[in-house]
Amino acid sequence: MLEDFHFLRPLWFLAFFALLFVIYQLKKLRLANSAWQRVVPRHLNKVLLTSDDKARPLALLPVFVLGSLLIIALAGPTWKKLPQPVYQTDKASVIIMDMSFSMLATDTKPNRLTRARFKALDLLEKVADGDVGLIAYAGDAFVISPLTEDINNIRLLLPSLTPQIMPELGSNPYPALILANDMLTNAGYQQGDIYWFTDGIAMDDLQDLNEFGRDNQHRINILGVGTEQGAPITLDNGELMRDRGGNIVIPKLNARLLAGIAERNDGNYQTIRVDDKDINDLTDSSRLLDAAKMQEQAIQGDQWQEFGPYLLLLALPMILMYCRKGVLLSFAVPGLLCISLLQPTPVQASVWDDFWKRSDQQAQDKFNEEDYAGAAAQFERPDWQASALYKAGDYEKALQAFDELDGLDAQYNRANTLAQLQRFEEAINAYDQVLAEQADHPDALANKALVEALLEQQQEQQQQQQNQDQQNQDQQNQDQQ
Repeated sequence: MLEDFHFLRPLWFLAFFALLFVIYQLKKLRLANSAWQRVVPRHLNKVLLTSDDKARPLALLPVFVLGSLLIIALAGPTWKKLPQPVYQTDKASVIIMDMSFSMLATDTKPNRLTRARFKALDLLEKVADGDVGLIAYAGDAFVISPLTEDINNIRLLLPSLTPQIMPELGSNPYPALILANDMLTNAGYQQGDIYWFTDGIAMDDLQDLNEFGRDNQHRINILGVGTEQGAPITLDNGELMRDRGGNIVIPKLNARLLAGIAERNDGNYQTIRVDDKDINDLTDSSRLLDAAKMQEQAIQGDQWQEFGPYLLLLALPMILMYCRKGVLLSFAVPGLLCISLLQPTPVQASVWDDFWKRSDQQAQDKFNEEDYAGAAAQFERPDWQASALYKAGDYEKALQAFDELDGLDAQYNRANTLAQLQRFEEAINAYDQVLAEQADHPDALANKALVEALLEQQQEQQQQQQNQDQQNQDQQNQDQQ
């Protein structure tokens, strides 16, 4: 409790100067009002008269105590946080990415998977005002990112998703839909949106999907990736995928089948396009069904309970005493005059509100308004400043800030920052340190696995680049000979 004690409006302590001025004026007034002052010559006052200060040395002490209590009350002493009600959209979305090898078909250039990734990035911009999760599936399904407000992490993870990194080959969407449903339901969302990016399903999956639709309470919006004509699947070695009979596999998009699944789950279906109409239609339909439903949720914020009014109860007996003696008015008028000089005009109310706020409170306002750079410059608490730098995309400075912090959360955020800087090996080591303290840390486990995949992909690209450079060098040497 004591470590949280502070004053909400500490500048009110400047009013002590006004209080001292009022007491000084009262002392002068008391001396000037003495009847003997009018009779005795001024040069004999100090010899013949006894001042009121010596006769009643404590006469003005209650005035000082009363004024002090009022000033402290106005300064807003507090040590207790209150839940701050804010309005936020009761909205969550889960993106499901099909990672079957058919997504490498080239009927949409350069291939289905690449186009689906770009569309998923476009979708993130549309659903960024709520929580977003990411799931990938092939033969089985895996949570790539749990529900989060930070879409930057998902932006980082999407490019790393390929069929080659999936532990089990195949195309089984049912476990992915179960995971998405559980993710939304366990987070307390009665109705969320599932955005499923796929190039089709097998007929054997229809029964499972129909059973899922009967129990599912969330909308399923489907983006069909591919064409009805289909195209061969090009493997990493450049060869075309063949079935067991040696025939070239040509997966084709069955848009009607996918549209029926979306319709039965109160969702929308769109076939991938070269423009933005597909993503716009998917998200717009969800917004219309939501009817902009808003829910007030109590989120812990920086709002504090004021205890200043309780100090006024202590001052009340003194106020009544001075009212009875008729003394209150004698110092209230100059006091109110001084206080009025401190009060803002109505035109400057918003500026005045900021003037009374602590630096961290003003920075929090900027953070809530997504002015992350401004918030980072104004935050005094190092952990808040580091988070603002991260949100602003200034990862180098954010890393320096996280390096100065201790604790599990700081270490986890440091690992995420290293991943954003593509310093993957260091990020993996940082995740290992987090897992050494909390072995079941779900976010660290998932992020580490994906960063390891990114590192492998980066190393492969570097190796390919080295091979290409070597070939170019060999060709250049041959030309010179």
